[in-house]
Amino acid sequence: MRVDKFLNVVNITKRRSVSEDMCKNGVVSINDVVAKPSKDVKIGDKITIKFLVKEVSYQVLAIPETKSIPKSAQSEYVKEL
Repeated sequence: MRVDKFLNVVNITKRRSVSEDMCKNGVVSINDVVAKPSKDVKIGDKITIKFLVKEVSYQVLAIPETKSIPKSAQSEYVKEL
């Protein structure tokens, strides 16, 4: 699954266009390498998002099969580090 779509599906970003812009501006990295929006996410990857005031890292636990998941199920797919 593409990283921009993954961030949207697991409720890290509100819209896919937001996560796509974040990737294009070099804010999102996978395993410490800046990621393009089309970069594939695999189980075990570490996704880091650099916000203005903080840096947040997530570990990918599973890849969602559906287009959206409930916010309460987010912990099944990502773990904040």
